[in-house]
Amino acid sequence: MKIIQSRSFEQRVKKFNHAQKIILDEQIKLIIENPNIGYEKKGDLSEVYVHKFKVKTIQYLLAYRFNEERLELIMIGPHQNYYRDLKKYLKKR
Repeated sequence: MKIIQSRSFEQRVKKFNHAQKIILDEQIKLIIENPNIGYEKKGDLSEVYVHKFKVKTIQYLLAYRFNEERLELIMIGPHQNYYRDLKKYLKKR
């Protein structure tokens, strides 16, 4: 499966420390093994899945899309204003 990262995803991951990146890699491996692990969104965000996980005490949301040959990592961040920013990002594309 080919993994594609959006620019937004890349920029946010650059700010993560080493321990956070290790946890993120584990979560991405879980998504690759079972792409339906996240919740499929409805309405404006249809076909986008969101997987929630914790790093220490902060809950992160990871938005992604997938089909048989590729996994697109769209956006990652804490819950505050997450869906608003995700809609804005997808509207620009």
